[in-house]
Amino acid sequence: MSEKGPRWLSADERAAWLALLSTTTLLPGALEGPLQQAAKLSLFDYNVLAMLSEASSRTLPMSELAARTSASLSRLSHVVKKLQARGLVERATHAEDARVTAATITSGGVALIEELAPLHVETVRGLVFDRLDGEDVADLARIGRKLVRGLDEGHWILRTPAP
Repeated sequence: MSEKGPRWLSADERAAWLALLSTTTLLPGALEGPLQQAAKLSLFDYNVLAMLSEASSRTLPMSELAARTSASLSRLSHVVKKLQARGLVERATHAEDARVTAATITSGGVALIEELAPLHVETVRGLVFDRLDGEDVADLARIGRKLVRGLDEGHWILRTPAP
């Protein structure tokens, strides 16, 4: 707050803020519902499995997996333990550094992701991309990266070039 008082949002800023807030509030539940129904997975569970399935050798150090899922190590550890109990993930000492714990998606985890991916991408398309044109998609990517950069300059999505 400045000496002159709060910098209130303009009408346009308020409208944009409420749209963003509503989207970030409603979207996770809408994406999670089909995953819960199909496989009793949360959106976060799915994201953990997806990030592992996309990694080379389907393995990531827990710290990198935490970065790619925007999670704390303690939250990630709890979820990986749950996924491990379901036979979807394994944890072990990293092959190249014994001080590092790595998570690996199992063949059962890969099979589950391959089964769920079409459902998930169709849900994402229906809720997000089918409502946008090409310019909207580019704007969303540009604005999203800008907001992420303000929240976490080292975020993993910023390591890849913008489209």
